[in-house]
Amino acid sequence: MTSNSDEALNLSGVSKHYGQRGHLLLALDRVDLTVPRGQLFGLIGHNGAGKSTLFKLVLGLITPSQGHIHVNGIAVGGPDFRAARRVIGYLPENLVLYDNLSGLETLEFFAQLKGAPKTQCAPLLARVGLASAGRRPVREYSKGMRQRLGFAQALLGSPQLLLLDEPTTGLDPSAIRDFYDQLDSLRAQGVTIVISSHVLAELQQRVDALAMLSNGRIQAQGSVAELREHSRMPIRLCVTGTTARLTELATALQRNANHAVLSIQQTSPDTLEVHCAREHKMHLLGLLAPAGLHDLQILEPSLEDVYFGLREKA
Repeated sequence: MTSNSDEALNLSGVSKHYGQRGHLLLALDRVDLTVPRGQLFGLIGHNGAGKSTLFKLVLGLITPSQGHIHVNGIAVGGPDFRAARRVIGYLPENLVLYDNLSGLETLEFFAQLKGAPKTQCAPLLARVGLASAGRRPVREYSKGMRQRLGFAQALLGSPQLLLLDEPTTGLDPSAIRDFYDQLDSLRAQGVTIVISSHVLAELQQRVDALAMLSNGRIQAQGSVAELREHSRMPIRLCVTGTTARLTELATALQRNANHAVLSIQQTSPDTLEVHCAREHKMHLLGLLAPAGLHDLQILEPSLEDVYFGLREKA
């Protein structure tokens, strides 16, 4: 079985189970997933959904019970995969570091394991903001500093594919912004990035597409906009105006909206919140446009709203 050369990652019918027949733990169940080259792709799901298992399968650390996996067109576990794995960078959720080594020594150790030039180590420390701490032992590093050091080791060897499992754990807001700036720069260079995170608000405005895993299966995948459409969650319209005008408007909407309005709530004397089905948005905007309002905001459901909405339907 072959994979398209434009695909950085392709999983076809991939399952992974542990145990014996009759006592199987199914970690992944018939997963089909394609990530194009140069994309920032998100994986979301509850603890135990299968995200870390998927990463380990892609790295060849464990073998699938069935199905096929290709990285940059090369079969994982095949005769050419050893060389292909050298262009994969990986940051695990729980990275174990040697406390007695310095940050620079840690990177040099990983560089030797990966066959990457040691000359990359000092510039990578500077890239993640650890230049001044490079000679300090890792035992003196904070959790955020350890996480940045882990990110630096993932960048050793100039990887073409980055797998990042909960990479912003322990980072402060400034470090999180810098981290995503780094990802934007890497993506602009053609690097493909797959990131797993429970912090959905971070991913919402940053990923090109994502997949939602639940109990080992992909429940939904696509762009954030496509997942919103798939979830069919209502849109909120917040309108502001005088109390008298909003009272008139609420009455008019209930009378003329032809079931477009799901609910109406006056959240303050000058604010009305209207929930409507997605397919009725334009009809409702047409009713609101001539209403003489002070302001109108259209609020799409957040990625977190979509996630929980889809989980309820599962």
